[in-house]
Amino acid sequence: MSLFCGIGVCFACVSETGDRTCLPEAAEPGAAPGEPDVAVVGAGPAGLSAAVAAADAGADVTVVDMGAHPGGQYLRGQADAPLVRRATGHARVRFLSGHEVWRVTPEREIRAGRHTLRPGAVVLAPGAYDRVVPFPGWDLPGVVTAGGAQAHAKNSGVPVGQRVLVAGTGPFLLAVAATLAGVGADVVAVVEAARLSRWLRHPGAVLRSPGRVLEAGRYLSRRIPLWQGSAVTAVEPYGAALRATVDGHGTVDVDAVCVGHGFTPSVELALAFGCATRTDPRDGSLVVAVDDDQRTTVPGVLAAGEATGIGGAALAVAEGTIAGYAAAHHIGLIDDSTLARAVSPYQRRRAARRRFADALHAVYPAPAAALDDATTLCRCERVTAGRARADIHRYGIDDARALKLLTRVGMGRCQGRMCGRAALDLLEAETGRAQDPAGFANRTIAMPVPLGIVAEERNQTP
Repeated sequence: MSLFCGIGVCFACVSETGDRTCLPEAAEPGAAPGEPDVAVVGAGPAGLSAAVAAADAGADVTVVDMGAHPGGQYLRGQADAPLVRRATGHARVRFLSGHEVWRVTPEREIRAGRHTLRPGAVVLAPGAYDRVVPFPGWDLPGVVTAGGAQAHAKNSGVPVGQRVLVAGTGPFLLAVAATLAGVGADVVAVVEAARLSRWLRHPGAVLRSPGRVLEAGRYLSRRIPLWQGSAVTAVEPYGAALRATVDGHGTVDVDAVCVGHGFTPSVELALAFGCATRTDPRDGSLVVAVDDDQRTTVPGVLAAGEATGIGGAALAVAEGTIAGYAAAHHIGLIDDSTLARAVSPYQRRRAARRRFADALHAVYPAPAAALDDATTLCRCERVTAGRARADIHRYGIDDARALKLLTRVGMGRCQGRMCGRAALDLLEAETGRAQDPAGFANRTIAMPVPLGIVAEERNQTP
């Protein structure tokens, strides 16, 4: 498993495959998906909620997802989860599973594998992917993203290593550690950059979210050591294993290091549609701009979940439900007053969940990367921070496009999903010029796809 695992629509693994017999009316490869009233991209909490809401309003919905089963990262492997059951059992919802959406057009045309969908409205719920702050050794075999490690454990029931270290920042690390321990891994520790005492600055968020407190308590009750205010500063090979250096705790010998410093919203499809974006002031991420009903600036295109700002599953459910009803409204299935009544309770829930999400961002800020010249910046193209710095000054590079063309940073399989944020931070530090966060997210082809499929599309173009 490589560090690339964990990237994708609703955190699905890049090449996830599997049996689709659990999906009622699942579209087999080669089956024509038709032209649904509403297409939902992503089958995580936001996407499933949007699909159910739109279908309840009378729309015929097709959910497109690269995973073999619905649920996304949060509900992966939970076929009996109420939201999953409701979506898969709905007569108006069908699934195009195991398909990556690799191209969209402003005219709401969606290419998923060899299928083309032309829906009346689109709800984008592509989720996010793991953010990793580079450090020496992050590109070694055995160093994986936290999301990739959890996905692998949930899919196969096998941990990424028998003795593992989970490191980075954010409550997601506790969930990953619990999942790994549940499949037999010896989790040496969770290395958390923040300190939980920071929650004392947000008593209101804690008191209004007792469910979250209980959930955290369940994770902590596993008695996995939690090393707060610490970070993995380097990883190096050690025989057939790895030796991780943890500030304040010395070195630890493990089979795998699972790292995650929060998440980066997936906005590639929104940019391809032509939707406006904004910079999230909480963490500097590029997110899709939406109105109170989750509408983007492109008519008929709505967005929900992590693509509009990292906030967790509960917020994603509220946003997805609003977006689903708004999509039904766009195609004329419900009127203005019906829409207002339907979304009102979910707008209140959304507001409450956003307050908690704001506290999460404040408690768990991603640390800044301290890149020495020898540290790998771009894993795919094997570009070090030192080479990038040298080329920035040698060629006068001052924007992301030039950086990619002259150094190949972000030109590999992940297309900058892993290195883009760190590369922009490095470029900004070296030039003193603010960089557009869309520099590594604006892609005509959103996901890796066989050239034959691209050629087929060209041959079909009038």
